[in-house]
Amino acid sequence: MNEPNFLKEIDAATISHATNPLSALRNYPVTVLVIDDQLIIIEAVRRMLAEEHDIVFHSCSDPSKAIQKAIDCQPTVILQDLVMPNVDGLVLVQQFRANPSTRDIPLAVLSSKEDPLIKAQAFGLGANDYMVKLPNKLELIARIRYHSDSYIRLLQRNEAFEKLAESQSTLSQELAEAADYVRTLIPPPLDDAFVKTSWMFIPSTQLGGDSFGYHWVNPDNLALYLIDVCGHGIGAALLSISVVNILRAQNLPNTNFLRPSDVLSSLNESFPMERHNNMLFSIWLGIYNVRKRQITYSSGGHPPAILFSGNAATDFKVFELTTGGMMVGAMSDSEYRTGTCEVGTFNKLYVISDGVYEISKPDGTMLQLSEFVDILTQNPQQQGIADLSYILQAAQNLNGPGPFLDDYSIMEFVFK
Repeated sequence: MNEPNFLKEIDAATISHATNPLSALRNYPVTVLVIDDQLIIIEAVRRMLAEEHDIVFHSCSDPSKAIQKAIDCQPTVILQDLVMPNVDGLVLVQQFRANPSTRDIPLAVLSSKEDPLIKAQAFGLGANDYMVKLPNKLELIARIRYHSDSYIRLLQRNEAFEKLAESQSTLSQELAEAADYVRTLIPPPLDDAFVKTSWMFIPSTQLGGDSFGYHWVNPDNLALYLIDVCGHGIGAALLSISVVNILRAQNLPNTNFLRPSDVLSSLNESFPMERHNNMLFSIWLGIYNVRKRQITYSSGGHPPAILFSGNAATDFKVFELTTGGMMVGAMSDSEYRTGTCEVGTFNKLYVISDGVYEISKPDGTMLQLSEFVDILTQNPQQQGIADLSYILQAAQNLNGPGPFLDDYSIMEFVFK
């Protein structure tokens, strides 16, 4: 079977995606700032570094301007004299560490002698290194590169965190927009002579692949369906929306849309996982014939729909409507069966995603489908609470604070 035209349009579209936020980190050059009132020391260091063409050299002979000089030239290491006129070198170390723009820059103090007490004070105030001036050229260059490499990694880490936070913020916004778009595709509640509908959709923080809805195939037959694509994110949501649009448009050639098993077989042929980023989806599809008061249904890897059949709120039977087929897209030769059931006056049908009941209970175990059915049977109307609100409240009580792990999707149909 040929791929539906809708999918060809989707596949041909240009879909924007976030690039790796860590792939374009800035390259920071090794940059030295020498602070010393003796120009001969500054010149001696400059000459030592002259052949190191990847090292940028800056100097400052006025200690009162040292902080601003560091802010302007953004060094990756500072070499600072301890004995200078009008400024105590140890106080200047403190000032460098107190200033937000310079507090993380590696700072090596230059001293005229090896003094354990001064060395201890310098390290205590935040110096990273202590050198008796002037050290050997090879040693000086090695220390400059060592401290600069460490600081550059810090700068790149901070930049990566900023890019990652920005990317996550953008992705969260896109996921929220995608969730809003999924909501706009869900039909408004229906309340006519034959059926009354209501639904709830609460997307997970990552946005799952749930989409659902209902529409009239013809004046006598109402289609009811819920699709759940494996995985999370915009890709999963896009696939589920594609399937819903195909069902609404009846855009599957040589398919009887009044026979759910035929529809699932056509979908399985049109959506092989190897052509759709290895994504599969489960589906429950039913057709309610208002004249026969009969539901014809088929399912593929999906939780059963729950039918409450009876003559009164306290006199009913519960039926799980499922045909047990495989998830759509898994195997090209999968077979799907059709089931049927009769519907009485004011019977109720719940079509759900697994996110409605796969909830971790306080004891750490997962809520089972049978336990979810027990919640449905507790007749919430007697407590003055609408069905879906009661079900959601029970789920939230079990889930505890915080979002659900998966999309929460449920439809209720009351047959008049």
